Amino acid sequence: MMRRTFLGLAATATLLSSTAMAAETGTLKAKFVYGGAPPSPPAIDPNKDQAFCGKHPLVDESLLVNKENNGIQNVILYVYTGRGGSKLPKSDPSNDTHELANDKCRFEPHVVIAQAGDTLKVTNPDAVGHNANLNFFANNPQNFTIPPGGEKEVKLEEAEPAPIPVECNIHPWMKAYVVVLDHPYAAVSDKDGVLTIEGLPAGEELNFRIAHEAAAGSIDEVKINGKTEKWRRNRFDVKIKPGMNDLGEIEIPAEAFK
Repeated sequence: MMRRTFLGLAATATLLSSTAMAAETGTLKAKFVYGGAPPSPPAIDPNKDQAFCGKHPLVDESLLVNKENNGIQNVILYVYTGRGGSKLPKSDPSNDTHELANDKCRFEPHVVIAQAGDTLKVTNPDAVGHNANLNFFANNPQNFTIPPGGEKEVKLEEAEPAPIPVECNIHPWMKAYVVVLDHPYAAVSDKDGVLTIEGLPAGEELNFRIAHEAAAGSIDEVKINGKTEKWRRNRFDVKIKPGMNDLGEIEIPAEAFK
């Protein structure tokens, strides 16, 4: 009887340990830096609604590099689940609402990260009218005008295969991107080039993909903490351990950007 009891307790402990391991998650952190002298973003001379838009210091935001530390802003990183990518357990919808503002004749934020089932709320706090042209593939394309003080909600029903550009046809320098995924594992880098993705399943080798609007093609070679690494089609694998997974500094060569 004692032996059976001991074996039963041991089996229960093993099961609990396995369950705890399965429930553990990891955080991925990385800093993306520009491999070269940091470029200055070109100034924009607004040719529409100059009386209002001309009051604001507008620049081309397609490539923003921090001159103090070469950090690249607006690098998008996400778990890739397409062909040859990761297999993830089904994620519950978050049903969040994300605001994309037409603010001072530019979009804020420049990149919106969302999950299928979320809502995009496009607002216009400016004193002039704006337009939002969303060139979706999986969701219904949208193209609408928003008057001053107006807003419009767009339901993001399906995941998209790539970051979707958002453009203002009235003010052609205005551009943003919406990323819609079937899971929550994505992030965009801040002004220092740093991003973190939380809640990743620990113990899994996951396939990650990066995207940046100024990248001319595939980013196939980078330096990670000074060591050259080969990627394939903007993708790389990481075995996620519980807790922090800090990739360190990832240098993207200047030649990768148009």
